[in-house]
Amino acid sequence: MTKKSIKKKPKKLSSGVLQERLKTRFYKNPTKSYSAKQLIKSERISNNADSVNHALSQLSNEGFLVKVKDAKYQFNKNSVKATRIFEGIVDMTKYGSAYIITDDLESDIFVPKKRVKGAMNNDRVEVMVVSKHKEKYTGEILKVVERNTTHFVGIYQPSKSFGFVLPKDPNVTFDVYIHQKDSLDAKSGDQVLVKVDKWPSSKRKSPIGHIERILTEEDMNEVRMQSILAEQGFSEIFPPEVESEVANLKFELDKQELSRRKDCRNVTTFTIDPFDAKDFDDALSYQKLENGNVEIGIHIADVTHYVHPNTELDKEAYLRSTSVYLADRVAPMLPEKLSNELCSLRPNEDSMTFSAIFELDKDKGVVKKWFGKTVIHSDFRFSYEEAQDVIDGTMQSDFAEVLVDLNSTAKVLRERRLKEGSIEFESDEVKIILDENNNPIDIQIKERLDTHLLVEEYMLLANRHTGEFMARRAKPEVPFIYRIHDLPDEDRMMDFAILLKEMGFQFNTENPRAIKNSIKNLNQKAQTDESLKMVQPMAIRMMAKAVYSPDNIGHFGLGFDYYSHFTSPIRRYSDVIAHRILFDNLDQVKRYDKSELEIQCKHISNQEKKAMDAERDSIKYKKSEFLKNHIGEVFDGIISGFIDKGVFVEIKSNRCEGLVQFDKFEEPYTVATNRLEARAKHSGEVIKIGQPIRIEVIDVDVDRAEVDMDLA
Repeated sequence: MTKKSIKKKPKKLSSGVLQERLKTRFYKNPTKSYSAKQLIKSERISNNADSVNHALSQLSNEGFLVKVKDAKYQFNKNSVKATRIFEGIVDMTKYGSAYIITDDLESDIFVPKKRVKGAMNNDRVEVMVVSKHKEKYTGEILKVVERNTTHFVGIYQPSKSFGFVLPKDPNVTFDVYIHQKDSLDAKSGDQVLVKVDKWPSSKRKSPIGHIERILTEEDMNEVRMQSILAEQGFSEIFPPEVESEVANLKFELDKQELSRRKDCRNVTTFTIDPFDAKDFDDALSYQKLENGNVEIGIHIADVTHYVHPNTELDKEAYLRSTSVYLADRVAPMLPEKLSNELCSLRPNEDSMTFSAIFELDKDKGVVKKWFGKTVIHSDFRFSYEEAQDVIDGTMQSDFAEVLVDLNSTAKVLRERRLKEGSIEFESDEVKIILDENNNPIDIQIKERLDTHLLVEEYMLLANRHTGEFMARRAKPEVPFIYRIHDLPDEDRMMDFAILLKEMGFQFNTENPRAIKNSIKNLNQKAQTDESLKMVQPMAIRMMAKAVYSPDNIGHFGLGFDYYSHFTSPIRRYSDVIAHRILFDNLDQVKRYDKSELEIQCKHISNQEKKAMDAERDSIKYKKSEFLKNHIGEVFDGIISGFIDKGVFVEIKSNRCEGLVQFDKFEEPYTVATNRLEARAKHSGEVIKIGQPIRIEVIDVDVDRAEVDMDLA
């Protein structure tokens, strides 16, 4: 074979790189039109048609392309113009300035405090670029397109016929106007939770709202937790019209309803959940078949039986899109009557479910699958720890044989999944132990049991096959909601590889498979190397974020071509959508509006991010509260990061983090540009990430969740 006859293997491109490649193709051929299949062939890429169509759709939305007949696209000659106005999401800094995150530019737009004009964190805004210097943009917010935050914690100030709430967040520059009838008889100086009902059309006017709760001065924890929820636009309180709808709901399993469902009540079924869980949204069933195979059912609470489209309940669930798990509470997506009662798969009760049932052969391969509405009867409720004790043989149970078989099957499925390209991101999770007054008394590292992996594996099985079933349901495609995870950004991964090389670890970024293998090796080495363990979470941050989309481009992290979310409709609205579309397509083909589905996916993805931010803030607050009671104590720690003024240290025993400023050291230090080490100015001594260090906690600012440390 000559050199000329050797052909390069088609390459799979990440979403960003693919769009740039397509832009070049269309720009160089402005009179030609292309379909996804033609582009895959002409560009010699291995991306599937869904992936290319998604990129074409994005470029069309930006105005770079125009869609012509037969699903073909063409270059839009009017797209080359120096527009300076963009739409994006506000990311506020603690100093009152902001960055506007937009998909239209290669970097974020910085907005000084005086040009923010009342916009708040996560608001969608229209912004004008006023200057550009070395690829850095500075802009001015023109208007708020969509408000993100509806709730605020503040101080009430009454007058004769009305009052105002002065928000405690210093970045909120307005007061909220309260009619006397909406004040809950709050008194002057009361700390309250207020909801905005109407935003003003003029910047000089105040928004109008009503007080939802009066917060007691003594309970600073309540004030702080309500503030965290409010800052991200969430609330524990449901509107009266929603509560009214829910009050009329009840469990009714009559003959007519039963005839529409597969009766699984005689099959061995149980739930496995955290010991303190109240909402049991999934159950597992198991039975041996006459042909020697086994049948495993994943039964999910049938939320859509109660939550119907366009009701007040449905609108509120979509608005929230997710339950929010703070350190001391849950702000649920659905009211308690649904989440903890009607939809909860409680033991020794009949429950209505939507199920994915799989028949597995002796090699644990899926030979048959079935989706549909069912009725189950949970025989037992296990905590993760109890189920593990049964598997280990330290606790007796009538379900011991079933649990052992389910566990061994899950291990085979997991091993096969990892071999096929799934990445396991290993990181320690903490559990904050609270007393009856929600004060933190201990912080523990969560133990990862086989039973956690068991439940996780069967949920992955159901989610994966749900996505595959819908992707192959009919041609042309039936629009569906997928959980997608794009390929990593090549430039960011290269930077990460250079950092790791300086630490003596080779990280191969040649192709997606090489990246996956490198991450697996990093996870393994990090178990015994403290410095690698500190930078290990950076691998996750280098990845694209998993989001929801009607355009299926696969899930890079899991290594799945098809993946959806089907298993948690009590706490995720994405799963509610999945249930509706799946059910409507079991016996027929029903296509939902893809453009409307895309809008829903963007909203749900954004809500998910805000919920994670709220959870992170609550944990940080509780950690600082915990360390407030340990001022003066000495701990063993590990250097976890550097900034110009000091060293971040993570305490080994509880994963709390604080700062040791360089003025506490015997001589000045200079931080390296890669932020992985610092060098002493006179002696040349180098300190690095992952290095052990002994510290003393000297001060804690609980309000700011900041911890000051000194060298012990």
